[in-house]
Amino acid sequence: MRKRLLIKTSVLTAGLAGVVAAIYFVTRNLASGSGEGGELPTFFEQFVIDGGPVVWFVLLPLSLVTVYLAVEYSLSIRRRRLLPEETAAEIAGTIRRYGLGRLQMRLADRTDLLGAALAKAAAAGRGDWFRIRNILAESLQDQASALLRRIEWLNLIGNVSPMVGLFGTVYGMIKLFNAIVLAGGQPQATQLADGISVALVTTFWGLFIAIPALAVHGVFQNRIEALINDAVMEAEAIMPEIRRALERQKHALAQRAAAKPQTIRQVEARPAGTADQDTFVPAISRGQ
Repeated sequence: MRKRLLIKTSVLTAGLAGVVAAIYFVTRNLASGSGEGGELPTFFEQFVIDGGPVVWFVLLPLSLVTVYLAVEYSLSIRRRRLLPEETAAEIAGTIRRYGLGRLQMRLADRTDLLGAALAKAAAAGRGDWFRIRNILAESLQDQASALLRRIEWLNLIGNVSPMVGLFGTVYGMIKLFNAIVLAGGQPQATQLADGISVALVTTFWGLFIAIPALAVHGVFQNRIEALINDAVMEAEAIMPEIRRALERQKHALAQRAAAKPQTIRQVEARPAGTADQDTFVPAISRGQ
């Protein structure tokens, strides 16, 4: 877990460092007056430099975070990790071989949906089949809610990014009207270019981030719902095996209760000269 957290932190730090380096490069280009002589502006100049601080300090980091979350969820929210094949058959075999008493210990290190839910149900079920079934369903529901809360960050970014782009659009229009006022109502095209570029580029970046973020959020939401439904079906297939294990456990306890040793009163009530079949009386030879 620590190693995985360290890898995530390193990737995010490297990405943020790249964004900071890009912003530094942008400010240096602005200071040196790049894009002279009537040449067409490059993509970087048109969609990054002309976007202004809203693009540099808000939208570009949001795009980086979106890519990072998409990659991280692609590695962690997948069937091979959350619901491996033959999981139900493996757990059913464990129940038949070891019973419910050792099931929690056998599933203690499992991180998949079904294994974690059954470990919790076996620990808190108290040998009651209906209680085990309810706890199993609640555990799967809790895991589904936790996964949906994780991907909610993509939904949040998808909804916030257009608002940030709209904020940049309003900011650019304010700059545009200020240029018109300063020019006395007849500004040159170059005087209007700054405000127009900020207004359009920020809207572009807001939509450019929001569309993939919402699309990826929808994909992972459908994947989580499908995995939870399959986990519920596999759990229902295991429940009869749990019922049989509980019946075997109750039958074994009943046999032990029936085979318990007789009490002292029962032994004293026997006729004299009779020996207990369960006791061993050594023979002592006399007169030898």
